[in-house]
Order: sequence, then structure tokens, then C-alpha cells
Amino acid sequence: MPLLAIRLHPADNVLIARVAIAPGTALPGEDITTRDPIPAGHKLATRTIPRDQAVHRYGQIIGFASREIQAGQHVHLHNCELRDFARDYAFGALATPTAFIDPPAIFQGIVRADGRVATRNYIGILTSVNCSATVARFVADAFRRNPFSGDGLLAGFPHVDGVVALTHKTGCGMASEGPGIDILRRTIAGYARHPNFAAVLVIGLGCEANQVSHLVAAERLVVGDKLQTMTIQETGGTTKTVQRAVAQVRELLADANNVTRQPVPASHLTVGLQCGGSDGLSGITANPALGAASDLLVRNGGSVILSETPEAYGAEHLLTRRAASRDIGAKLVELIEWWKAYAAKNGETMDSNPSPGNKAGGITTILEKSLGAAAKAGSTNLVQVLRYAEAVTARGFVFMDTPGYDPVSATGQVAGGANLVCFTTGRGSVFGCVPAPSLKLATNTSLYQRMTDDMDVNCGGIADGVENVQECGRRIFDLILATASGSKTKSEALGFGEAEFAPWQLGAVM
Repeated sequence: MPLLAIRLHPADNVLIARVAIAPGTALPGEDITTRDPIPAGHKLATRTIPRDQAVHRYGQIIGFASREIQAGQHVHLHNCELRDFARDYAFGALATPTAFIDPPAIFQGIVRADGRVATRNYIGILTSVNCSATVARFVADAFRRNPFSGDGLLAGFPHVDGVVALTHKTGCGMASEGPGIDILRRTIAGYARHPNFAAVLVIGLGCEANQVSHLVAAERLVVGDKLQTMTIQETGGTTKTVQRAVAQVRELLADANNVTRQPVPASHLTVGLQCGGSDGLSGITANPALGAASDLLVRNGGSVILSETPEAYGAEHLLTRRAASRDIGAKLVELIEWWKAYAAKNGETMDSNPSPGNKAGGITTILEKSLGAAAKAGSTNLVQVLRYAEAVTARGFVFMDTPGYDPVSATGQVAGGANLVCFTTGRGSVFGCVPAPSLKLATNTSLYQRMTDDMDVNCGGIADGVENVQECGRRIFDLILATASGSKTKSEALGFGEAEFAPWQLGAVM
């Protein structure tokens, strides 16, 4: 019979309610009777926690009692708060050789002429600036697949997944040099190079800060058959640009359609790890299950990208201990310090991150959220730390600096080379990330049943007692391989992915 509440570590002074628990309920095996109503996913004290004493979950500090908490009481925002405390980074202390699997798992991938492997086959319309966004959308609309108008100009090209317009809200009103435009250009260039695009067309206006020619030069992009550019002003306005762009895409379709899938090793997979709308069960079910799948992928030679730097704060000391070198671990600590200063500069604290939905789901502090989020990365060595949208060049567990906001974070991961995304959610985030397919992992069975059209995997069986973390992780890994081989995700079936392209906008809007 499943437990009413879950103990995660012998040293913890809180339990996690698996289901809603009424006051006066005796908890078997714990010698505790609840004093308050405990919502599902929320915490209750296992013993008296004096004021100012640390609250422990996962065997780690998640906050401090702001007043005395009695055994059986609800532990949340009203009596637990964030405080700073020293952490031992112990760089590389837990780094161990990876036990690689030989022969590795395989999937059916699309091998490009340069040897890179795609999981999808799109033609992309990218923009240098928001001023060319509508034109880009008009071009993509001419090829749109939908149940009402048929395949449009894509009819006859069954191996092309779509022609998509990835637009954004910036590209001007910003400095022509500096970190802000560097990030934007690096992001656009990462998408332009992405193996899931058979070809890309970049459309600009002509007078913007992010000039197309400067973007090409700064990122050393090679303009040719697979990467073409144009500007609205030089082409002669909206109508002429759309006509010309549609004609160019039509010329690209035959070659783009000339692909076949073939067996390739899982080492060609790079998976972005995301969580959004997290709840108190995220760190118990979906996140550790995704961590088990991450370990399997790394052992098969692939890569996983953990990001959302503000949601690593409070768990960074666990990641630095797995760093393959001191320098790698130190880079992660430097990112944490940058974010602390960045938050303070903007009148925020690191504890501003948990959203109202996170809190309603039982997450009290950013420390608690981060410790659960870090579980997505499994247990292998941290082998690389990257800036936002920087290309992944190492195989294994990689960390990329991104905000915690999911669309912005996932955009950076895909720009860095992620050809698939796994996204855990406890409250019910809906999301897609063209050109990379996105798998949605529900943390609890209730969510999965309520939003089954959006959720690809139910990880709630772990809390229900019908499956363990490793079993669920294997199911996720197998689905990763199937999805990489062409099986459609729920978000793809619903048409998600274009509107979620969101480069990190850093710096003043002028």
C-alpha cells in the first residue's frame, strides 16, 4: 500500500505528503500525527524544529525555521525562510569514471552531409529583428500543414517536418556591440547551424542594430545553398520579400525531402533538461527519473544539458563535487555569483525564483527547488560549463548558463546543439521547442490524467508505489530513442514550438 507521506533521507526533519492529509492523521512508521491539513506535495515536520534551526530535505538544507515548528505541522512559507549559509564545494571529490555501454544503443537518425545527425527535418525562417517577424511568418504560412487547409506548398514533401518561422522581440533598440547583441547573434547562429534544419533563410529589415551582414560575419556563418539571407528594404518591401522567400524555400524543398533515416549510435543525441511548473513531487518522481535516463544516455556516449542557473543555486555544491576538474567546478560557482549580483542589481533575490505555482505545489524556497531540479542531471561527471547558447563540444553531463524561465532556457540549449528536450512538470506546463522535439514528463498521476493530451510520460507511478526511479528512467530513455527516431511528441501533435523561441534579452532596451 502506498505511503501517505514520503521520507527522502534519514536525516530529514520533514516528510513529503504523497496525497492530501487531514489533521489528526497518524502516519505509519513515523510515530507522527498531523496537526494541520497537509496538501499533496507539501511538507510536514517529523519533530519539533526550533526557531532558526535548519530544515532538511534530501539530506540538505532547504531553509530555516522562522518560528518554532512542532511535529506534525505544515512546513511552508509561513514558518520556513531562505537564509545564506556556507557550502563546501569539494571540487571533483565525487567524480568517477563513466561506465560506458558497448555497444551503445541506436536510434534512426537523419545523417547530414557533414556527418552531423538530426532527429527532425525542418526548413527554418529566422529573423535578425522583430521588424521582420511578420514577413517570416507570412513565408512559413504558405507551407503550413493544418487539418483545415491541407499541406499547403508542402504537399509532395513527406520527409520535411515543416517550414517554421522562429521570430523574436528584439534585434534593435539595443547596443550594436556588447553582451546583449552577442547573445542574440550566438543564439540565431546556433539555430542556423542546427542539424535539425535542412536549410535556413534569415530575413532582416535592413536598418536594425543586428544587421544580417554583421550577424553572418560575427558568427562566421557560411552563406550558400543551405543558408540564405535577405532584407526587406533591399528586396523591395513586404510583398516582394515574401514572394522571393517563398520561391527560395520551394527550391530548397526537393533536396530537403531527399532524406532517409538510418541506424546511428545514441552518442549523436544531445538532450536539453528542463523543468517548469514544478511541485513538491518533482524532486521525488520525474526529476530523478529523468536523471536515471540522463545517466543511461551519458553511458551510451550521449550528452545532457542542465541549465536554469538560478535554479542551481543551493544545489551547486553537489554539482561541483562531480566536476571533472576544479576549473570546471569553479566556472559553475562563478555563474552562481554572477546571478546573485545580477538579481541584487535588479532589486531581486535568488529566492524570487519560485513561482506562485511552485509554492502552491509545495516548494518553499529556491534551495528546495534547486535540489529537486538538479536531480535531472543524474550522477555522472560534470564535464563542461558553457555560456548561454554556446555550442556543446563535450560528451557527457554539461551545464549551460541560462535564466530559469523555460522558453529562454530551452532556446539556449537548442542553440547549443540539443536535438531533443525533456521537460518535467508538476503543475502542467505546455511547451514545445522547434526544431527539437520536446517530451513532457508529469510528476504525478493526477496531472497526467488531467492533461493527457500534453503529457508524454507519467512519472507519478513512483510516488504511487507501482514503479521505481530506475524503471521509470528506462522508460524515458526508450522514449527518447523512439522520439529521436521520428515518433511524434504530444507537443508536436498540438503544433507547439515556434512561439516558444525566446532568446535571452540582456541589457537595456533603448
